[in-house]
Amino acid sequence: MNMKKTMTVLFCFLFFSFVASAQRIDEKDYNGQKDVSVVYFIREITPENVLKLYETLDVDFKGKTAVKLHFGEDGNKNYLDPELTRPLMQKMKATWVETNVLYVGKRRFTDSHIKLAKEHGFTFAPIDILDSDGEIDIPTDGMGLKHFKKVKYGKHFMDYDNYIIYSHFKGHGSAGFGGAIKNMAMGFASPGGKMAQHAADFPQINNPEKCVACGNCVNNCPAEALSLEGGIHIDTTKCIGCAKCTAECPLRLFSPKKVSLEGDTFLERLVEYAYVGWSKKPMVFINVLANISAVCDCSSNAPKPFTEDIGMVASKDIVAIEQASFDLVAEGHKCEDPFLKESGKSGLPQIDYASKLGMGNKKYVLIEIK
Repeated sequence: MNMKKTMTVLFCFLFFSFVASAQRIDEKDYNGQKDVSVVYFIREITPENVLKLYETLDVDFKGKTAVKLHFGEDGNKNYLDPELTRPLMQKMKATWVETNVLYVGKRRFTDSHIKLAKEHGFTFAPIDILDSDGEIDIPTDGMGLKHFKKVKYGKHFMDYDNYIIYSHFKGHGSAGFGGAIKNMAMGFASPGGKMAQHAADFPQINNPEKCVACGNCVNNCPAEALSLEGGIHIDTTKCIGCAKCTAECPLRLFSPKKVSLEGDTFLERLVEYAYVGWSKKPMVFINVLANISAVCDCSSNAPKPFTEDIGMVASKDIVAIEQASFDLVAEGHKCEDPFLKESGKSGLPQIDYASKLGMGNKKYVLIEIK
């Protein structure tokens, strides 16, 4: 066992109270301080309690409401039961929203994505794949972001008046954990936006000698950045990073360009993509702490959960709800950083960077609803 893994295991013998004490304050000590956010907690995971959490937040959402969630990859067994959202969807007359993924599969194309969602039980409310009609570029001027001058969102994002971010809090191999931040970052992004977060702004061609010159990629490239003359190649000065070629190639020769991201760059990119949506529309957040495995619902072979179901939390503060969710999993797993242990990556820099951008408070009070 190498030193890093040994230290990770040793950390998991620490008591949770040591970890959480700096962030969570006792309810009896909470007097409405501005630097402390409220997170509501309910242990029993039921459809009625999802609605109760939303109503406890006491927000007056009017107009067109979207519930951003994940429909689950084909073969995945850990995605959340859609029935949990039924009372909420009915009360709000809401629409489930998602975007198509970057990799080729059933969730890459709108028709097959919706079909899979219905196979998974998402049948009792409208579904909108936000990038079904393309993408929009949202400038980030004046936002103080480090990595993006613009973000690529699904075109329908602006069609909704408010959002309920309903997230399955679980592990993720690249992000450490996936909660509300990742749900928004990848979930609002078009495939091109997902590529920009994961890698470079243009794809790479794998095994170009296998190209059969069918022309699918060339004919569907909106930027005319592809050519078959002398073999398939990309003009990176024209490429807009839309990832259309990734979807259209029957041999799957295109993939995100592999780059080495230093330090916490990927996690910061996630936060910045989430920040843009957070800054544009009113939002509240519900995290469900169940079926907590080491990888996300995008995996068709997600492993069994590594800890017992914990409950659900809700907040108006995305930073506080992510911190509280992390702390509850750490407490349940009796580990200082359960996602570092189980996924091999700490997701805590997500919370730190979101706090630095002013998205919310790391200090919170956890109020349990009986």
